[in-house]
Amino acid sequence: MNRKDILDLPSMPLAGPSYPAGPYRFVDREYMVISYETDPEAIRHQLPEPLMPLATPIVSYEWIKMPDSSGFGSYTESGIVIPCKFGEEEVSFVSQMYLDDEPPIAAGREIWGFPKKYAHPKLEVVKDTLTGTLEYAGQQVAMGTMGYKHESLAGNGVRTTAMLTKTQVNLKIIPGVDGEPEICQLVALNLTDITVKGSWIGPGRLHLIPHVNAPVADLPVRKVIGAHHFIADLTLPFGRKIHDYMKA
Repeated sequence: MNRKDILDLPSMPLAGPSYPAGPYRFVDREYMVISYETDPEAIRHQLPEPLMPLATPIVSYEWIKMPDSSGFGSYTESGIVIPCKFGEEEVSFVSQMYLDDEPPIAAGREIWGFPKKYAHPKLEVVKDTLTGTLEYAGQQVAMGTMGYKHESLAGNGVRTTAMLTKTQVNLKIIPGVDGEPEICQLVALNLTDITVKGSWIGPGRLHLIPHVNAPVADLPVRKVIGAHHFIADLTLPFGRKIHDYMKA
């Protein structure tokens, strides 16, 4: 295999790349997002500088079911997103992510720096309840519930699209072969080509259980603010570097 063939590979390994070239299209991507108040000190501890916390200590716990993802197949993920500021822009820092499929774990970490780990999240409708669970190493570490389609969100597609297009920020760390940091940066991205197919709000609850390797409970639930369920088609494009710790 010559140099051009090597450089044209989308990912490792050579014999069978872990994921194809992007960008990546998602169809019928289903979300349950439960927003809640937590401890301000916990948020500050979770945010890498120069990201700054907002005045109100609110975070979002998400379950996302992706039945049709180009290059990645069908999988589900779960995790925590922290609203914060980068300079004057309000952004969403992706703090923790847990999912059940290797290709999006590899691509997410290697391309965008998504903090992905292998686990077993599930999002399903059980009778009259939209239910999300997360198991890590055989133990349940999160459970969220929401009344199923209690109320259509006012402004439906417009408000949900505005939320989805908000800048997401990840901390991307990749060591060199000598074990020293080689890539250490904040990476930003914005979802594109969004079509919202449904959006609902309703009562929600969230229970987080301490676990050393899935520390979602390190951002404890003090008060649930609301729950949001929506379905959308969208494209995950490539991102951009916004801060380089190796040059700071």
